[in-house]
Amino acid sequence: MSHTHESHADVVKRLKRAEGHLRAIIAMIEDGRPCPEVAQQMQAVESALHSAKQTFIRDHIDHCLESHLAEGQDPAQTLRAFQAIAKYL
Repeated sequence: MSHTHESHADVVKRLKRAEGHLRAIIAMIEDGRPCPEVAQQMQAVESALHSAKQTFIRDHIDHCLESHLAEGQDPAQTLRAFQAIAKYL
């Protein structure tokens, strides 16, 4: 089973954008920018990461776990797989 899904390209874009923001935040700190400005940017990156994570996990649930059930895999195994990913929500 492939672990690449339709949403992954979007998630990668979001993560690369967050990576750029992190670099900007580091520069802001090194340049001595005001703390509230830095904190605001940190909050924006945190929100972006949270959103990317939610999209990634929901996609996994929608595709991988549904396919487990559709293929007739052991429901207990599917439940364990759901529990393993759900802890990251």
